Amino acid sequence: MDDERARALLEEERRRVEHLIGDVGRNADADRAADRQTGDIADPAEPLTQEGLDDAVLVELRARIDALDRAEKRLEEGSYGRSIRSGLLIPDARLEADPAAELTVEEAAAREQT
Repeated sequence: MDDERARALLEEERRRVEHLIGDVGRNADADRAADRQTGDIADPAEPLTQEGLDDAVLVELRARIDALDRAEKRLEEGSYGRSIRSGLLIPDARLEADPAAELTVEEAAAREQT
């Protein structure tokens, strides 16, 4: 994959994730504001559960931003598109699907099994 295409994919993915972070943050703020309003008696655990879910989603989205940062650094260093474990080429199709991919499909599958 050429650098220009890789850069475009990474930028597009970053915009998508940053948009999701904004959406989750706005929804979390709205949920918390609604929880503070008086009204019908509701399950007090429900807001805590939603807050926990929102927080978990934000953690995952921030981890995705970190992965994109690492991919951009590899692009700058000239090692983008190679496994960080073995140095093997990561197929373009995998990079198209996940521009921040750090491992080949086989390596990622093996890591998930351990």
